[in-house]
Amino acid sequence: MQPRTRACSPWSTLSSAGGRAAYLENERSDHTLQPTALVNEAWLRLIDQKRVEWKSQGHFMAVAAQAMRRILVDHARRKKSDKRGGDLDRVELHPDITPFEDEPPDLIAIDRGLDELREQSERMAKIVELRFFAGLQMEAVAQLLDISKSTVDREWRVARAWLRNFVKKYREEE
Repeated sequence: MQPRTRACSPWSTLSSAGGRAAYLENERSDHTLQPTALVNEAWLRLIDQKRVEWKSQGHFMAVAAQAMRRILVDHARRKKSDKRGGDLDRVELHPDITPFEDEPPDLIAIDRGLDELREQSERMAKIVELRFFAGLQMEAVAQLLDISKSTVDREWRVARAWLRNFVKKYREEE
C-alpha cells in the first residue's frame, strides 16, 4: 500500500467485509474472536506486505479473504488443541453463505477442502473464500472476479456441494 491517504479505502472495505464474514455472522457475543479482531489481524497482515503490488480492489479482497481464512483456521486449531482434541463450538451461519446447512462447520476440514478444490478450480475456491470468509454477496463476488452473477451462482452451488461431500468424508476418516 502507498501512504496513509490510500489506506482509508482498503481499511473501510476490509472492515465492512469482515463484519459480514459468514463464519462470524451469527456467532455468540462472547466468542473469543470478534469481527473487529479478525479485521484488525487481517489488516496488520496485509499492510505488512512489502512486495505486493495491489492491482485492484478485487485483488486486495481476494488476498484479504485468504488472510481471514488463515486467521480463522489458525484460531480453530488453537481452540481445538486447547480443548485437548475436543470438538469445535457449534456456529450458526447465514444459510445463503454457508456451504453446510445442517452441521456446524469444521474450519480445518474446510481449509483442507479448499486446498483440494483450488487444484480443480482456482475460481471456485476464490468464490468460496470471498463468500464464506469475507462475507461478500454474489454481486460483489461477480464484480471482483469480473464474471457474471449467474456464473458465480452456478459455481457457488457446485463448490458448496463439493465441499459438503469433502467434509463428510473428512469427518468419517477422523
